Amino acid sequence: MGRGIAVVFAFAGHRVVVVDFKERDASAFDALAADATAEIRATLDILSRIDLLPSELVSTIAERITIVSRQEAAAALPRCDVIFEGMPEILDLKQAALAEASRLAGEGPIIASTTSTILVDDLAGSIEHPGRFLNAHWLNPAFLVPLIELSPGKRTAPETTARMKALLEGIGKVPVVCAARPGFIVPRIQTLAMNEAARMVEEGVASAEDIDKAVIYGFGFRFAVLGLLEFIDWGGGDILHHASRYLVEALGNSRYAAPEIIASNMREGRIGMKTGQGFMNYDGVDQAAYREQRLAAFASALRAMGLAREPVA
Repeated sequence: MGRGIAVVFAFAGHRVVVVDFKERDASAFDALAADATAEIRATLDILSRIDLLPSELVSTIAERITIVSRQEAAAALPRCDVIFEGMPEILDLKQAALAEASRLAGEGPIIASTTSTILVDDLAGSIEHPGRFLNAHWLNPAFLVPLIELSPGKRTAPETTARMKALLEGIGKVPVVCAARPGFIVPRIQTLAMNEAARMVEEGVASAEDIDKAVIYGFGFRFAVLGLLEFIDWGGGDILHHASRYLVEALGNSRYAAPEIIASNMREGRIGMKTGQGFMNYDGVDQAAYREQRLAAFASALRAMGLAREPVA
């Protein structure tokens, strides 16, 4: 993940230092640095081959990234504006690394953990000046996936979150902010979806190949254009309410039950686009134009997938 993040910032014109925080002798560090440099260069070569980067800029961007050893961290970290921690998902290991990094860096740089599992407040106690600390969860491959989930903690200063959002937006990423809860946003949703897909294979509902086709050409296709909550509003929360009740009864499992917010939205008339209110507010929205814009996005996705067909005259 750290190497992918380095590529992202170098691609956007920033100088990047990758610090190897593991104690190694000189020969072991040289091997690690050579491996990291080769991987970064290979990633940039791929971006060039898939037409996201002119080939003549590969070397220029690669040269913006420097790999340094733990012994060089004291000189490197104070010069940074932002520090991303990417240690393995082991609490004690992260806490120790963050404590040392924050001490060496001084109070200036923002510090963010890229953890996918550990709550921000379980790490913040290791940070000197914790107001400059938050979680920033990147999704692999970091150099392609736009989303980054920011999770500020109890002691995170609001200006820290604002500065991080502005930095990420400035390099073309799409940051979202979520509360300090286990699983962030994407892991919670995808864990449910992946387990259900595996369960359907187990139950003999469909083959693995057909389930994945259904996800790519149906589920994923729609939700690449419409968000999940926007999709509820598009069709109406009442449809989800009744469909959920049917699945609970038909499959005999409460995991399909709708949350209370669906029922309360119905009681309050917040059913979606047809009532002007749902999870989103559609007051003053030209719904015909809005639908056409979304349909145009679906058409673009069809063309990108090579599935758009000419009509039969």
